[in-house]
Amino acid sequence: MTRIKGGVLHAKRRRGILKHTKGYRWGRKSKIKLAKVAKMRAGQFAFASRRVKKRERRALWQIRINAAARKLGLSYSRLMGALQKKQIGLDRKILSELGAKFPNTFASIVAMVK
Repeated sequence: MTRIKGGVLHAKRRRGILKHTKGYRWGRKSKIKLAKVAKMRAGQFAFASRRVKKRERRALWQIRINAAARKLGLSYSRLMGALQKKQIGLDRKILSELGAKFPNTFASIVAMVK
């Protein structure tokens, strides 16, 4: 049986890793061992950050709703409680958009729940 060397596959695998680490600093863009570690860590941070992004967005929406509600004499928690009691199914994202871009519409919603 003839011997098959793995040079082509090795080079292909190496190219793929180095392609992902293009633009990294120092040896992490060109040295295969450092590039592998850098790529793994980047993947871990990306995975975690996708969750953090959702957390940060929700916090921003809450801040925006609170600011808009306080202009109309209501706190965030009281507004959300009143919306729940009246069974108005607007989520925080929509409420924050209304508070920031359409204050008249937001004011009418607040007037409904007061």
